[in-house]
Amino acid sequence: MRLEWLEDIQAIAQTGSFSGAAERRNLTQSAFSRRIRQIEDYVGVELFDRSRKPVQLRPMTEAQSAQIEQIVAALRQLVVDLRRGDRVASNRIVIASQHSLTTSLAPRIIQGIRSGGQEVFVRLRSANLDDCFGLLLSRSADLAVVYGLPGEAAFPGEYLETIDLWSDRLIPVLRPDRAQAIQAGLGELAYVAYPPEVFFGGIMTQRILPALDPGWIAVPRAETALTLAALEMAAEGVALAWVPATLARLGIAQGRIADLSDVLPGSPLSVRAVRLKGARAPAEEVTWHHILSLRESGPPNLAG
Repeated sequence: MRLEWLEDIQAIAQTGSFSGAAERRNLTQSAFSRRIRQIEDYVGVELFDRSRKPVQLRPMTEAQSAQIEQIVAALRQLVVDLRRGDRVASNRIVIASQHSLTTSLAPRIIQGIRSGGQEVFVRLRSANLDDCFGLLLSRSADLAVVYGLPGEAAFPGEYLETIDLWSDRLIPVLRPDRAQAIQAGLGELAYVAYPPEVFFGGIMTQRILPALDPGWIAVPRAETALTLAALEMAAEGVALAWVPATLARLGIAQGRIADLSDVLPGSPLSVRAVRLKGARAPAEEVTWHHILSLRESGPPNLAG
């Protein structure tokens, strides 16, 4: 049963005549009458009492009129939803982002696109660095926003387009009252470790720990792959944590954590946008150019 057929039945019930219904449906009366016969042939019964003026629904048709109205309304809404869904699909983009960047950068991307008047639906996929790379290669993500090391490619391959957005730094932080003990001298250094297979875990084992003064005895107190969790453990005084400076900025400004970069080593970071080379949809171009514009405004000011 077609939506237009149900609307034809409604039109006759509402106008009380074939001619009035035909006019409402923008059809000639003869064309409308043929369509009503087609509907009745399809159903197998006569739906209208043509012997009476105005035309009336037969009792069994009248008994189903409320259900017909409900079905018409539901089908109309379905058409609207399908069309809206098509617009969303054509203006949809998937961004893969390292966990800490999802918190600090993603809101700026989405808000900036909306401020520019663009109707782009953004889906965020928060993952570690390798998974972001995998999402790009499998085309499960249109672009990625990730950390890298200055002078080193975030992902290998000439088939990728990579843009450095701005610099960041992995810095040591801890609750201020606990930080005083570290500033006072050497000794045991309890810290929050990252798993060796994640990006920050590699930086810790290859750059941070080897650069510590030999007088420090580094002892992992906890381990997490999430920088936000490491930051909260540092703020609670559980252990020292190395986190991106942009992520720590608000806590430092509020006095919840202290930056210990003056006594402990850190590591420079580069925030990058990465995508596959080749043809792309308009929504991706809009998002990519907006991300590039973030270079002018600088890193996110999480301190407000």
